[in-house]
Amino acid sequence: MCGRAARNRDVAISGTSGDLGAAILSDRSKKQKDTSETTMSVEAADREAATSSRPCTPPQTSWFEFLLEESLLEKHLKKVSPDPSPVQLIVQFLEQASKPLVNEQNQVQPPPDNKRNRILKLLALKVAAHLKWDLDILEKSLSVPVLNMLLNELLCISKVPPGTKHVDVDLASLPPTTAMAILLYNRWAIRTIVKSSFPVRLLKPGPPQLNVMNQIQQEKEVTDNILKVLKEQAEDSILVLEGALKLNKDLYVHTIRTLDLLAMEPGMVNGETESSTAGFNISAEEMQCQVCYDLGAIYFQQGCTNPSLYENARDKFFRTKELIAKIGSSLHCTIDEKRLAGYCQACGVLAPSDSTSQPSTPYSQIHSCLRSGNYQELVKIFLEDNRTPSLPVQFRQSVLRELFQKAQSGIEALDEICFKVAACNSICDVMQGRPIGVQFNQLFLRPTKEKIDFLLEVCSKSICVESASESSKRKMAYFLRILCLGLEDLQLVFMISSHELFIALLKDDERKLLIDQMRKRSPRINLGTKPITSFYDIPASASVNIGQLEHQLLLSVDPWRIRQILIELHGMTSERQFWTVSNKWEVPNVYGNVILGIKDNLTRDLVYILMAKGLHCSIVKDFVHAKQLFAACLELVTEFSPKLRQVMLNEMLLLDIYTHEAGAGLAGERPPSDLISRVRGYLEMRVPDIPLRQVVAEECVAFLLNWRENEYLTMQVPLPLVQTNPYVKLGQLLAATCKDLPGPKESRRAAKDLWEVVVQICSVSNQHKRGNDGRVSLIKQRESTLGIMYRSELLSFIKKLREPLVLTTILSLFVKLYNVREDIVNDITAEHIAIWPSSIPNLQSVDFEAVAVTIKELVSYALTINSNNHFWLIIQADIYFATNQYSAALHYYLQAGAVCSDFFTKMVPPDVYTDQVIKRMIKCCSLLNCHTQVAILCQFLREVDYKTAFKALQEQNRSFAKKKQIKAIGRTELNASNPEEVLQLAAQRRKKKFLQAMAKLYF
Repeated sequence: MCGRAARNRDVAISGTSGDLGAAILSDRSKKQKDTSETTMSVEAADREAATSSRPCTPPQTSWFEFLLEESLLEKHLKKVSPDPSPVQLIVQFLEQASKPLVNEQNQVQPPPDNKRNRILKLLALKVAAHLKWDLDILEKSLSVPVLNMLLNELLCISKVPPGTKHVDVDLASLPPTTAMAILLYNRWAIRTIVKSSFPVRLLKPGPPQLNVMNQIQQEKEVTDNILKVLKEQAEDSILVLEGALKLNKDLYVHTIRTLDLLAMEPGMVNGETESSTAGFNISAEEMQCQVCYDLGAIYFQQGCTNPSLYENARDKFFRTKELIAKIGSSLHCTIDEKRLAGYCQACGVLAPSDSTSQPSTPYSQIHSCLRSGNYQELVKIFLEDNRTPSLPVQFRQSVLRELFQKAQSGIEALDEICFKVAACNSICDVMQGRPIGVQFNQLFLRPTKEKIDFLLEVCSKSICVESASESSKRKMAYFLRILCLGLEDLQLVFMISSHELFIALLKDDERKLLIDQMRKRSPRINLGTKPITSFYDIPASASVNIGQLEHQLLLSVDPWRIRQILIELHGMTSERQFWTVSNKWEVPNVYGNVILGIKDNLTRDLVYILMAKGLHCSIVKDFVHAKQLFAACLELVTEFSPKLRQVMLNEMLLLDIYTHEAGAGLAGERPPSDLISRVRGYLEMRVPDIPLRQVVAEECVAFLLNWRENEYLTMQVPLPLVQTNPYVKLGQLLAATCKDLPGPKESRRAAKDLWEVVVQICSVSNQHKRGNDGRVSLIKQRESTLGIMYRSELLSFIKKLREPLVLTTILSLFVKLYNVREDIVNDITAEHIAIWPSSIPNLQSVDFEAVAVTIKELVSYALTINSNNHFWLIIQADIYFATNQYSAALHYYLQAGAVCSDFFTKMVPPDVYTDQVIKRMIKCCSLLNCHTQVAILCQFLREVDYKTAFKALQEQNRSFAKKKQIKAIGRTELNASNPEEVLQLAAQRRKKKFLQAMAKLYF
């Protein structure tokens, strides 16, 4: 593409990346030799696969098509969503242009400088020109090696003088496009250095693939080599950019047209041409704005080792702000203004300006106070910020940590300042609904009059009672009430209770209730008028105080109060284990072993009790307190135990599932996508040595089934998870079976697999036992270990489901399993019963008694979910019929008809009252000696059974029956001379009335 200049690449860019350009190409060439021979065939196969699998999507344009048709690139780039995208094209063009050659001796040669490769590089530059050389877009989408190659090609085609370092070039004497190319490269160089200093979050590794890992390792090595050279020449790049700020002329950057002109011009070393002043015009202000921002970023990054550079960074960032205000909106000058504001704020702290034009911020004021030791002014800033919060909570905490470190180094005067800053932070937390930090509780262990005075001052300045919202008032009132309950000194309590803020926020009833609570808590406290010295003024013994505190510990569900009580208890005695105070505090064994291994007694008691109380609140559906307790426990264990942190995250996930299912889920509202993602994340979690409760996995799978996440369970759930977790396997089979309903016989593979799993669960292992008489008898073990889980576990899991189709499917399976027994007399009907196999190879192994019990429990549970599902009601009726409970059977047959006909005001659908159902109702009535009902029900059959009807009437009193028959003949539906339509309408009306009367009798 660039003739001799391209062949001398390593010399031409020696000022920016040394000998790295050619070295990188050679290195990449050697490492790609194994794939060079098959690339075209793989690409052809990929394209064929794409076109065959997506018939409605236009085929992706291949890179070589742009070589064949000169005008195709511009047409492609003008599309709304070109496929491949511009950055993908850059990668494809440069990869093809840098592919190695393998000679006859099987030696890898560098890519040749031929016409094909020059055109490919030119195409890559054209695509970058289409993107207006926006470094934000290019850096986001291209790797460091690819972007390095692209910008080196730009330097080459822009006639950068070969063999010259960029720092030695006079930018003012160069053509505008050449100067701009050098600026672009050096801007990218320092931006890459800055970006490499940021921590990078590693991507979640997938299954190990050798070729992919090798490719990643190769790219990492090349990137590291480039960064090494860029960092070595960082000072040169900075000098180049500083020199660019002295330019007062507009610059130009290449467009597609100017690149075409360059390709047609004869090789030139330097000089103005049409192509050097016909590109995108970049004004001097736009160029200076971008350069100032990039220089500010590199100075800020270097400031950690040379603090004086923070002043340079500050000047550059403030100059950037001035230029942005002057330029306004610009297509070619894109600065992240939020990031710029953050940089300016940080520079205001690290290098405060003496200029009055730059107003000081709270950050710089606080930093100045910390450096000068003016801590009283620091407290004033925090107090003022409490009125109108602007400081982030993380910044507040970092200041408090710094003060703590100084106090621990021996500066005793800072203890008071630490308390005051912690108090400001804590009240801010209270007003914003966050839990109070541990530091405040530590500093408030020994409350004094001065501390209470300051705390009340902070509270008063943090809320304006007249204009505050009800929510803010409640939060502050709750804090003051808890503060009173935590104090033992009567004078300190009186200071709070007599304060105007306390009186304004707490109503008379609330204040009276608080006084009663405090009287019950300690007999020494008397908030009324104090009588003469009495028995109750005598201090209680230590054992009494411990008993009172233990009683409060039993009743409290406030994490802050629980912690305070435990601190007091451990201050009184170190011999007790207070997690044993109540035998109702139960923590699962898998967690208990880890918690009881905590060495610090106070921490162990606190973690155990918070978890036990949280689990209890969850069981009794007090989800608000459960969340508070778990959040406090999570905050505590995060500091010292990653294992317990994951345990608490799992329990909070389970709690969120319970909360949604008991609240919005009951109303049919879908869970938030975040909760579904967390459930999937738990199922896919592979963290070793984390204690897990089986119930969490159960609830997660049930949750996905209930909200019809069948696609995930069927197609996306990892195979190892299915093989190791029985509930996931069961959930996958249920989801796949439901997904196939209704479907052809070929799609019933999932149903067959589910059938086999359930049959195995319901199978029993036979054991032989020799009796006292010497005979060998066969005994059956009820809870078999043959299946993936016990039958009781299966039943427990099913009772967590409430999605109608899932319940119908599992009911249908058990009904079919019940019906295949050999001694069945009356089978049970259900929906979708035809999808299950019709026989079992080893019939004797199935415990049909357990199957019968399971069906009864499942139907009863299903009817608690929806008592108006007529198919479930029919199953319940069939069960009663099969067990000879005819009155109950009639009740449910009638109820099934009633729910689908508005209590028999409409005709019962024929798929509900089938002939089989009617015949069973007839048999029930017959066995209950209700012969008249039998006679009438016989007329409900599609082919009326007159023989049974008259036989039933004969069983009644003959004279009574005869009178009824004579009277009935005169009725409309029995008069054959009436029209057919009249006969049918009359018959339907009589049937409705009869069923309504019958329902009243059995309901």
